Amino acid sequence: MQQARTTCPYCGVGCGVLAQVDDEQMIHVEGDAQHPANYGRLCVKGTALHETLGDHGRLTRPRVDGAEVDWDTALDSVATRLAAIRETQGAEAIGAYLSGQLLTEDYYVANKLFKGFVGTPHLDTNSRLCMASAVTAHKRAFGADAVPCCYEDLEEAELVVLVGSNLAWNHPVLYQRLKAAKTRNPLLRVVVIDPRVTDSCEIADLYLGLAPGSDGRLFTGLLARMADTGRLDRVYLDRHAAGLEEALAAAREEDTTVEGIAADCDLDPERLETFYYWFTTQLHVVTLFSQGINQSSSGTDKGNAIINCHLAGGKIGLPGAGPFSITGQPNAMGGREVGGLANQLAAHMDYDTPGAIDRVTRFWTTPGLVPSLPEEPGHKALALFEAVERGEVQAVWIMGTNPAVSLPDSNRVRRALERCPLVIVSECAAATDLLPYADIVLPASGWSEKDGTVTNSERCISRQRGLLPPPGEARHDWWILVEVARRLGFGEAFAYAHPAEIFDEHAQLSGFENDGSRLFDISTLAGLDRAAYDALAPIQWPVTADAPHGTARLFEEGRFATPDGRARLVPVRPRGPAQALSEARPLRLNTGRVRDQWHTMTRTGRAPRLMNHRAEPFIEVHPDDAASYGIADQQLARLVGAGGDYLGRVRLSRAQRRGELFVPIHWTDQFSGRARMGALLEGHADPLSGQPESKHGAVALAPLACEWEATLVVADDLAVEPAWCGEVDYWARIPLARAQRWQLAGAEAGDWLAWAARRLGVAASLWCDDPAQGRLRAAGLQAGRLRWWLMVGPPAELPGLAWLDARFTEAASGEALSTGQRRRLLAGCDDGAGDSGPLVCSCHQVGQGTIVAAIREGETSVEALGARLACGTQCGSCIPELKSLIEERAEEEGSHARVKPQPDAIDVA
Repeated sequence: MQQARTTCPYCGVGCGVLAQVDDEQMIHVEGDAQHPANYGRLCVKGTALHETLGDHGRLTRPRVDGAEVDWDTALDSVATRLAAIRETQGAEAIGAYLSGQLLTEDYYVANKLFKGFVGTPHLDTNSRLCMASAVTAHKRAFGADAVPCCYEDLEEAELVVLVGSNLAWNHPVLYQRLKAAKTRNPLLRVVVIDPRVTDSCEIADLYLGLAPGSDGRLFTGLLARMADTGRLDRVYLDRHAAGLEEALAAAREEDTTVEGIAADCDLDPERLETFYYWFTTQLHVVTLFSQGINQSSSGTDKGNAIINCHLAGGKIGLPGAGPFSITGQPNAMGGREVGGLANQLAAHMDYDTPGAIDRVTRFWTTPGLVPSLPEEPGHKALALFEAVERGEVQAVWIMGTNPAVSLPDSNRVRRALERCPLVIVSECAAATDLLPYADIVLPASGWSEKDGTVTNSERCISRQRGLLPPPGEARHDWWILVEVARRLGFGEAFAYAHPAEIFDEHAQLSGFENDGSRLFDISTLAGLDRAAYDALAPIQWPVTADAPHGTARLFEEGRFATPDGRARLVPVRPRGPAQALSEARPLRLNTGRVRDQWHTMTRTGRAPRLMNHRAEPFIEVHPDDAASYGIADQQLARLVGAGGDYLGRVRLSRAQRRGELFVPIHWTDQFSGRARMGALLEGHADPLSGQPESKHGAVALAPLACEWEATLVVADDLAVEPAWCGEVDYWARIPLARAQRWQLAGAEAGDWLAWAARRLGVAASLWCDDPAQGRLRAAGLQAGRLRWWLMVGPPAELPGLAWLDARFTEAASGEALSTGQRRRLLAGCDDGAGDSGPLVCSCHQVGQGTIVAAIREGETSVEALGARLACGTQCGSCIPELKSLIEERAEEEGSHARVKPQPDAIDVA
């Protein structure tokens, strides 16, 4: 058995992972106690990493025009078709769209190939969707895309402000670090600024539930307040910053009284006054911001409004102080280091960086090849696919991401891809919404197979190690790119045999002709041999001769990456969302992640226990809004937006403001029929950063008219095409351990037993029917083994499915049902067993019903529940929900009653 260190592939925290590998299988993971990001802690997604692996559902062979081919044929096809388009249409007819899931080495080769040698500027990345506004704000203020803070600053601060960040769900390990710091230091205050009451509010001393899109107004008001109350750090400003008067003048164009600002933000003036007082009177303040700030048509200005306040108060470059942009993806920062955004060139040099084009050209020149770098930046994400739609971009290579789901106005993106003459997709998963549009499909390696580096939110470079062989013929992205480059005639510039050689060149370029004006510099890491590269320990850039062990915190000396070394305060004039509410679409839509899922679920959807916390696409609605639309809790409803609709199950929540909704970003056509949030959003973007406005949709809400609902559980190996998806109004697929659960709903009910025999190929062996109530339970057996199970009725009547899942697991190994199991089959549970309810603790699979029962029996603290049930004792992500259940114990009666067994069940098998 081998134990190896690697890095988690999920969020931007960049947790270290200890993986145990035996016989080319990963059998266990745990947090790496030596990694400075997490010190041994993992969230529930991280602890389930080994459960997401395996060859099933993976792409294993290349495909060209729908036919499986060998690698030589696939690579020849890629090179030949790209060369033909380049020859006839020009280099700018070619584009690429990359992902923060790629490793830095993959990114480096892609950027060098497309911009340096193909000669197209149109290479962008899905980091555009999460970090581009923060990047632009950093550049405007600091002169470089440089996050000034480190994680220790959260523990050193006197005040931590979480704005536009549900840290508890989106970066749970960092949230637990902050929570622990607050326990150690009772004087540490936490302020949460968010339209929704999120689980992050568990540790909040103050919550500001502001109106969506008003963040900029709040922070320009704070800047004016600092000036009006004499809280500007004039010494710091005089020495280290410029632009104060212009920024203040812009802030003062609107009412600067607390009452006026509170009215514009829909806040209580006293609570706003408290926040302003805490911020202005404390020096060690960290403002941690994320997608709630960035995913706006004015996200850059909002970022600068935050940074302005830190510069104005000298709250930067100190332990426990600074504006801290938390990265969404595991290697969004690594991609930016190599130039992965369309407005970047390479190594933190942009097209307008003096001498950069010439410098990079000379660095990439070989004895026989001279790069042909573009002169101007290329299309950013939205503009790239608009150019595809217009026919200006004739070929697009998409790696490790799914724009057919994640981009706003996603139906338009799909139409553009359908029209594109050449779509190349590098992908791990065998079934995604993007693959039907691909002319050439290239099977790529995934986490646990890929070998390289990633950079997390605090600029820490870590190794992600290849521990398992890729399945079938899957290959590493850098290798695929190198082979294509060789076939295009650029092999001399891409003579890499190992990712260590790519990293070495990347490190060299970071220091090439770098006189200190470029903050990104890891040149001291150049020259590592393969053994040293493989052993590379986590280290924060810059890594230079002056800082050979890395740099935890930037700007400690007050010198910035601008020509005069001074930071810039930027005039900000707040703007509201670009997507306007109307009579037709009167509700404001917010979107985001949920605790146990990641992006489009191609990885997390492979771990059944991660599907249990939020099993279906949902719509979070304030109870008053639901009542006004005649919608009840757990009812199915429809949202209609500018470009499409969305079907989901309503969750009533007073954490929502009235007139506002929340939906998750994760569901695709692989998991539900119409639950893509991107279809609801208009394609508006920040004019500076190009980041889409994904937090401020405008939608209409209505109940979904359904005459029936049903739950169908089907064995994994039952040879069934899910033809029923086209026969129902709503469906959602939820993977179980050895079966697939389908939630179905429709307008007209038919003969269920005949339908099951026709669609499933196995006739019902047992059933119990109550036509008067519209209820049915049935099951199909073959040779005594369970093949399918059906319940017609609302999901609230479902038993817990663990018992049924166990029966499907036994069936997969050839085991027939016992007499007692057969007797209990229609009930779906053991005699006397109760439903454990919706999952709360994913780590230990503890349901809400079990927790509520324990609370009623006297376990009225999180600690007591943990001691009895183990919930909340591992990653800690469920603790806010545990507290809520304790607080609601008097009125909570449980939402899922166990269905009593039917005495008149019919057995015909």
